[in-house]
Amino acid sequence: MSSQIPFAIDFHVHSDDSYDGHEPIELILEQAADIGLDGVVITDHDEISESRRAADLAPDYGLIGIPGVEVSTRHGHLLAIGVEERPDPGQPFMGTVETVRELGGVAIVPHPFQRSRHGVRKRYIEDADAIETYNSMVFTGYRNRRARTFASRRDYPQIGASDAHYLPNVGKAYTEVLVTPEVVTPTKADIDGDDLVEAILEGRTQIRGKRTPIRKSAVQYGKGAVRKATYMFTSRAPLLPTVPASMDRST
Repeated sequence: MSSQIPFAIDFHVHSDDSYDGHEPIELILEQAADIGLDGVVITDHDEISESRRAADLAPDYGLIGIPGVEVSTRHGHLLAIGVEERPDPGQPFMGTVETVRELGGVAIVPHPFQRSRHGVRKRYIEDADAIETYNSMVFTGYRNRRARTFASRRDYPQIGASDAHYLPNVGKAYTEVLVTPEVVTPTKADIDGDDLVEAILEGRTQIRGKRTPIRKSAVQYGKGAVRKATYMFTSRAPLLPTVPASMDRST
């Protein structure tokens, strides 16, 4: 029987293709490689083009490529990991979970129950493939503990992630995925995204890392709020360009 190989993956990172992201994927990939991650999933809000591009470029940085997206469902956010196509936003949560599975991915609930960040409420989570029980961007440990209790009681696989929007936060928390290769003498080069998806579904995960300092979390939240307010104003004002333009989903 082949021994298990651990892969360090940050499954929840935003690039500048997100309305609240800041970094180009090239810098994120370089940062991930420099700090010793084996992979990073770009999960922009309702955008997947840069994530697909990052997955294609990942081997150039010695990383495994996995595309993904953070979908805005009718009831809160959902991470679609290992998909090449973005599920339609605005659909019911459970319908989106099924769509993710049909697309060959895993449906992971990020920062559950945290309404200020569009976390899905407990009553809507009838099923999922995994729960993000350690998000490094929470202000206190309460939400993570609540998510961990929820996942443990229902026997859901658990993941940790940075939810980074700035480069220094990439990999603050991550998931160690234990992959069981089919070959006798495997190397990490023999593993692809499908192997990682299978390992997550089987619950072969361990959470690593630590919380982002509260000061940095506060800065990120504050800037995000200003950005959203600016968008709401400029998107409704005649003759003014939408700022930031990346938030304009009508084009």
